[in-house]
Amino acid sequence: MTTLADVRAANELLEGVIERTPVESSRALSQIAGAQVWLKCENLQRAGSFKIRGAYTRMSRLTPEERARGVVAASAGNHAQGVALAARLLGIDAVVFMPVEAALPKLAATRDYGARVELVGHSVDDALVHAREYAERTGAVLIHPFDHADVIAGQGTIALEILEQVPDVATIIVPVGGGGLAAGVVATVRELAPHVRVVGVQAARAAAYPVSLSSGEPVRAAEMRTMADGIAVGMPGAAPFAVLHEAGTEIRTVSEEDLSRGVLLVAERAKLLVEPSGAAAVAALMATPGEFDGPVVAILSGGNIDPQVLLRVVRHGLASAGRFLWLHLRIDDRPFALADVLRELASTGANVMHVSHVRTQGELAVDEVAIEVQVETKGPDHCAQVMHHLRSHGYRLTD
Repeated sequence: MTTLADVRAANELLEGVIERTPVESSRALSQIAGAQVWLKCENLQRAGSFKIRGAYTRMSRLTPEERARGVVAASAGNHAQGVALAARLLGIDAVVFMPVEAALPKLAATRDYGARVELVGHSVDDALVHAREYAERTGAVLIHPFDHADVIAGQGTIALEILEQVPDVATIIVPVGGGGLAAGVVATVRELAPHVRVVGVQAARAAAYPVSLSSGEPVRAAEMRTMADGIAVGMPGAAPFAVLHEAGTEIRTVSEEDLSRGVLLVAERAKLLVEPSGAAAVAALMATPGEFDGPVVAILSGGNIDPQVLLRVVRHGLASAGRFLWLHLRIDDRPFALADVLRELASTGANVMHVSHVRTQGELAVDEVAIEVQVETKGPDHCAQVMHHLRSHGYRLTD
């Protein structure tokens, strides 16, 4: 079991290596949650996530003989960058196995730090199989992303900072994949501030911990389909699971809609860029307001997001927040009929984004046209106003 002494020793090792990331107060989230909310900005950490803490702690303790053999890791991107940066700082050769669909910015950054990247499989679990095989074949030391006491101790240094920065914190909310970060936070808090509630958050489509904790042993997730690649881990690690199970740590799940709304809110209101996994704690706050005693610290675990993914997530978040509206209408097939629809939409303040115009659907009358209009609105109430306005002017909205 990782102890407070282990975390403090890791903190000394990391002195001058990592950034002491800021905590930022969020008025918008505080209003939603009904409690004061602070954001722990590990998205501003070196290499863009908390992972450098655990990776450097683990690798700095390798013997000279182990360092000479090099290291190998498996990651969707954040641990890859943490290992690559730590390897560069420590003068160690590193090979990293990443899923073939790893985000391009994470892939490029890992290579830029000096690691050799091998693309294999479709998940972190697939990459881990290849990393283990490589370690057995070459003698390289496997730097596991979460299942090692040194990694857990390194991640726990976040809790030391939080307890200093927000000394009256009542709740810490932590994104959970394999569990290393949550275990480090729990290991620190249970000795230093046992009154603080720690809540872990997983993506509902990649949630191994709820069933594992109820079963009393690690159980593989039933599915792995989430935009939050940073926490898409199929099986809890034995070491972090032991910490979280013994502590009775609460693990919640959030939907893809929750995650996208979290990314959008943090970008719009906190002016911070985070990846979907990094927004998991915020997603939980937004999904279940009023259920967390404050002050609350939500850990933004990472900010490494592919711009293409960001585009899709923002659009998804806007739709989930009622800021996009798709209208299906049937109108008369006559000149200026479409222009009349657009004029009515403009009068409501809705911004037309896209129009599709179809004349050949089988159920249409000979003098009808089906149109689909995508509009940008100001929220759910505005959506309802737009639809009411169109109906009141005689337009037929269809499913």
